[in-house]
Amino acid sequence: MADDPNQPVVLTTTPTEVSAAMIVAALENQGVVAHTTGALTSGFMAAVPGEVQILVRRADLEQARDALRTIEPASDSDLDLDPDSDSDSDSDLD
Repeated sequence: MADDPNQPVVLTTTPTEVSAAMIVAALENQGVVAHTTGALTSGFMAAVPGEVQILVRRADLEQARDALRTIEPASDSDLDLDPDSDSDSDSDLD
């Protein structure tokens, strides 16, 4: 069975609703419709902080990835450009 082109998929994650809203606005300025989920839990102060996911239609995923690369984040650590990866191998623990 083919994947549904309208199925929402995670483009990236960010720790705050504010940064997510900025990314969604920038994506929409480039013609990509995007939505967020998880904003209600992103501000909780807990051992495991929440995150905001930015969702796009599966059919728009490649365009959204290209658009995201042109968006300059406030900090490289604000975005998870590979939300499917659970690896922390990029962290510097020297």
